[in-house]
Amino acid sequence: MILLRRLLGDVLRRQRQRQGRTLREVSSSARVSLGYLSEVERGQKEASSELLSAICDALDVRMSELMREVSDELSLAELAESAAATDPVPVPVRPMLNSVSVSSVAGVPSGRVTIKAPAEAVDVVAA
Repeated sequence: MILLRRLLGDVLRRQRQRQGRTLREVSSSARVSLGYLSEVERGQKEASSELLSAICDALDVRMSELMREVSDELSLAELAESAAATDPVPVPVRPMLNSVSVSSVAGVPSGRVTIKAPAEAVDVVAA
């Protein structure tokens, strides 16, 4: 599942890091607690429009630019998610064996039969 708050946080962090600024600097300039800004960047908190506006002002980035970058990230994430959902997952092919019924074997006590075969090729069902 794609979480918009994570994409938004990733874009905000990249914007801040491109400018070589610390969380402390941006949080102070935006008048937001450092811890809260950190949670927004990590996608753990949903940012209000007022908070986004303050962060964008602190980063000197237009909100439309921020949202455009988030939109691009969302498009890529959706494409990746849909590609993963449509790619068939290979299912291992197991050879079909004819069923064998054993009622008794001469010289073997009842209920004790050993079948030697590759483990992935045999399903044993007790009757």
